[in-house]
Formats: sequence, C-alpha cells, structure tokens
Amino acid sequence: MRGSLAELRGPAAPHPLDARALAALAANPGCRRRALLDGAGVDKTVLATALGTPAAFGQSQFAFMRGHAFEARVKADGGRELLRLLGPEEPHEVSVPDLAAAGPAGRAARTALALREATRAGGWTLLDHPMLALEVAGSPAYLEPDAVVVHPDGRWTVVEIKSFPMIDGAADASKVGAAARQAAVYVLALERVAAVTEGARVAHSVLLVCPKDFSNLPTASAVDVRKQLSVTRRQLARLTRVEEIAAALPEGMTFDVEACSADELRAAVDAVPHAYAPECLSACELAFHCRERAREAGAVEALGRSVRGELGGLTTVDAVLAAARGEAGDPDDPAVAALRRAAALRAQALAEREAAVCR
Repeated sequence: MRGSLAELRGPAAPHPLDARALAALAANPGCRRRALLDGAGVDKTVLATALGTPAAFGQSQFAFMRGHAFEARVKADGGRELLRLLGPEEPHEVSVPDLAAAGPAGRAARTALALREATRAGGWTLLDHPMLALEVAGSPAYLEPDAVVVHPDGRWTVVEIKSFPMIDGAADASKVGAAARQAAVYVLALERVAAVTEGARVAHSVLLVCPKDFSNLPTASAVDVRKQLSVTRRQLARLTRVEEIAAALPEGMTFDVEACSADELRAAVDAVPHAYAPECLSACELAFHCRERAREAGAVEALGRSVRGELGGLTTVDAVLAAARGEAGDPDDPAVAALRRAAALRAQALAEREAAVCR
C-alpha cells in the first residue's frame, strides 16, 4: 500500500477537477491513468510538458476576454436580461445572493444553503458562479457553472454561457454537444442537493446562451441533456476508486515535476494503465504521450474505438496483420475471417491493376 494522493502530486497545489474534465473522464471511464491524475489533483498540462509531449489546450487571451465580456453582458442589470431569455418578460424582482465563503467546500455549503432558501422563498433567484460538490471515484470534485436560476415553482435551471455564435437560431453541433456534456455534470451535482431540498427539482433542459448571429447580443436555446446525464451518471459510477488505483502503484512513486527527471516521470506515468483512443486528442492533455506509447506497443486502440470493437481478441497491429495473412488466428473467428477476405480482395485488386498497367 502506498501513501496518500498528496504524495503522488508532490508539494504543488492540487489542480481543480472541473466539469469539462469530468465530462472527458466520463467519456473514457476505463482510463485509470486519467482517473488517478485527476483524482490526485496533478496538473496534466505541466506533466505533459515535462514529458516532452505538450498539448495545446485552452482559449487564447483574446477569446477569454471576449467570453468574459459577453458573460458580463448576459448577467448585467442583476440578471434581468438572463431571466428574460428564460421566459418572463419583466420579472418583478430578482434575488442575487452572496455566495462568498472560505474555500471550495465552504462555497459549496453556502450554495446549497442559498438554493434551499431560494426554493422556500418562491421567487426568481440568480446564483452567479455557484459552487457544487460531486464525489467522483471516491474523491470530491468542486464544480462552478456559469449560473443557476431558481424559478418561483422550485425548478433549478443550469445556465451555460458560451462565446461561440448562434447563427439563425442554431450553433455548431459539436460545440453544443460539448456544452451539453459539460452541463450534464452540473445537473448531476445539482440533483444531489435537490434530493435533500423540499419542493426542489432540477430541470433536465439547460439554457445555452450564445451571441446572436455575428453580434454581441445574447440569445438562448434550451438544450435537453437527459441523454448526456444518463451516460455521465453511468460512466462515473463505473470509475475505479482512485485509492484502489493508487494502492497498486510502487511505494514512493510520484508525479512531482520539480523532484523527478523526465525519465522518472515517464516511468511513473507508464506504471498506470491507460485507455487511449483518438478522441483523447481533443480532451486530454496527456493524449500525445499516450498515443506515442500506444503506437510503440502496436495497440489497435490507436486506430479508434470502433476499429478496436470490430477486431475482438486481436489487440495488436502485428496480430491483425498475421491473421490477415493467414499466419495466425482462428479461421472460425468472424474478425479473422473478415480480415482474410479483405486481404484476398486487396490482393486481387492489386493483381488486376498490375495486369491493366502491363497491357
């Protein structure tokens, strides 16, 4: 049994686990490497740079400032503009409680209290950047949505404010999908609070607020996240507890970039099993390192999850090629039979092409 998660991280402050990271983790629950590093609060961007495989993530400074300015416009005038996007033309009064408290745990407790008070009061309440708590693989995660609106009837609605445009009432489908997966994590965390709050229920449609067309005027659309919520709930429940993963590691192992050389960090990272897939390139800071290792091992996962699923028990590229050439594999295996048919068709096509060229 090794030491605590703090020993794995080293003296650095824990890197917060946000909703975007949780959505990516839920999309790949079999990756113990990401579960451990996120649970231990390791900054994967810093770690990837130390390994020599940095990944470019995050917004540019210009995009960040534009998004911040747009969010401020949406929440201006005590949230009245935001509530108009929700439906009521002119809400009589909007309560905006102070959610300040010491530390993320204190802010989460203050948010839960504000939600209960707002539900009992029965009016419109805007919670600006509330803090929500969610247990993930045995470790607490603190999440901060852009806003949560409490309706007079006790409904709680998550608000996601994004700076990508909504043109003619529709936004880029991939960006909306990413926002929906992120919002589903907030909804899941809110449900934990609503379960112990009388008269409260969480809306399964979130309000996505974006700039209208090519202007800076806010417009909104309700996005149903029931499918994403179901997937996220199921995938997070499948995660192996972080302590169990850590217990299997060698004593004294650490991901401290200040105390370890690149080779030592590489050995530490490689000691934790991963589940690389090409989709990781857009969601994980360590994706380039994991892709490199997957290619070195000839793992078929590097070709994509759908390919991996089709190949059954053939787990390496060498095994696939050997099966296609008839050098290995059970001929009664559907995957092996399909590979051999494909190899025969390829050989036939090449022979016909060569014959045509010679003529």
